[in-house]
Amino acid sequence: MKIITSIFDLNKEIKNFKNVGFVPTMGGIHNGHISLIKASQKKNKKTIVSIFVNPTQFNKTSDFKKYPRDIEKDIISLKKLKVNYLFLPTTKDIYKFKARKFVLRKKDKILCAKFRKGHFEGVLNVMNRLMSIVKSKDLFMGEKDYQQLHLIRRFLSKKFNVRINSCPTIRTSDKIALSTRNKLLNKKSLEKASHIAKLLIKIKKRRTKLNSSKFKVDLSNYKKELEEKFNIKIDYLEFRDEKNLKLNNLKNKFRLFVAYSIDKIRLIDNF
Repeated sequence: MKIITSIFDLNKEIKNFKNVGFVPTMGGIHNGHISLIKASQKKNKKTIVSIFVNPTQFNKTSDFKKYPRDIEKDIISLKKLKVNYLFLPTTKDIYKFKARKFVLRKKDKILCAKFRKGHFEGVLNVMNRLMSIVKSKDLFMGEKDYQQLHLIRRFLSKKFNVRINSCPTIRTSDKIALSTRNKLLNKKSLEKASHIAKLLIKIKKRRTKLNSSKFKVDLSNYKKELEEKFNIKIDYLEFRDEKNLKLNNLKNKFRLFVAYSIDKIRLIDNF
């Protein structure tokens, strides 16, 4: 595995390769990332993994500073997977050139965009920059951050003529969606997260069994029950259309989206 830290060296290294898959990450490599890497390796001759903790998508400086980092462990994991290239850019390198600034429309300010002002503008900004650097035609992203996946597909896929390969959320045996942020949770909080995930899976299954598209599920009682039972703060608990993220559009495929905080650690999921 070649570790590359400059844009110049990356361009020089991959300029003759057309079949290159790209897996952007913020590090803390876990089985979710590994599933993306393996999907890329199956489809592409070469795979690039980037690790960059993007400061512009964090709402609080303290959150950015405490985000789990262990680059040495990540390098060991990526070498075992026989990744071809690891791209480790600096903040200065990523933001040294001018690029389009993204502004979300009012109708886009739903789910996490409603509660994390500027977050997705920061995500789109950095992905626009990374994709312009790497120039891969195959991007691999997980479905756990589904709104992120949706916005990148909408704003950037045509611009870069790139295939957005979405991969299923990987969970622990306790049904917790894998996330680097999970490393910030203690054992008790992880147990809570497990119970919450299992209950939400049941709610989704109950709704799926109902055939009437006219039936509206009131999630407010479930939200209140979960908050009281587990002493958590839920930002949202909503059914939304899988394709366009419209609220309670249950005629087509839909997902149950949730964001909540346990011990000041914010978790997101969808089922």
